[in-house]
Amino acid sequence: MDFQRLQLLNLMMRIAIVEDNPLLLENLRLVLGGERDMNVVGAFSNAEDALAEMFEGNSETMPEVLVVDLGLPGMSGVDMIKEVKEKIPDVEIMAHTIFEDKENVFAALKAGASGYLLKGSGPRELIEGIRNLHEGGAPMSPKIARKVIMEFQEDGIQEQYLLTHREKEIVREIENGLSYKEIAAKFNISSHTVHTHIKKIYEKLQAKDRREALIKARKKGII
Repeated sequence: MDFQRLQLLNLMMRIAIVEDNPLLLENLRLVLGGERDMNVVGAFSNAEDALAEMFEGNSETMPEVLVVDLGLPGMSGVDMIKEVKEKIPDVEIMAHTIFEDKENVFAALKAGASGYLLKGSGPRELIEGIRNLHEGGAPMSPKIARKVIMEFQEDGIQEQYLLTHREKEIVREIENGLSYKEIAAKFNISSHTVHTHIKKIYEKLQAKDRREALIKARKKGII
């Protein structure tokens, strides 16, 4: 290999593909390898072969971006993502899969994938997604991005309604520095009832004392 060619390869983004469908694997290898800024340094049909190459290979064959199918034979794509991120955290990982259910999406993201594109989205979307990922982005198919947003919104709603209206009122008065007796007088309820409410508040917030309850209530946007 001449020096100019070697220099060019060093400037190209190194990509490895893990896909068990042989036709799709070859197609991805040709499509990505045909881009001027991409160098496919590995194309594997299973996680085990890919990991062996990555962990035993040299810097020239170490991918910067890994495109991984989740439904692999043997070791799953999610388990592979987790193992790669534990041992080579700098590798950016794109999940490229047919799975769009919440369980697979969040399992892959939690394991360490920073991108999630659905198969069938088109080669140009994958190419641009890989570039985006390499530049520090988090590309996702629109369907997947919506699932992620909805999950956070649902969590937020659940947090907001974690405490009853009266429990929120009591937490606010605790924040204002009122004693149990003063809270009871303000809401015209017994001190015993206030104590019962506070006990439930601590349980719901998983707090052991007043200070921790207030901190957690603020973090959850309750007060």
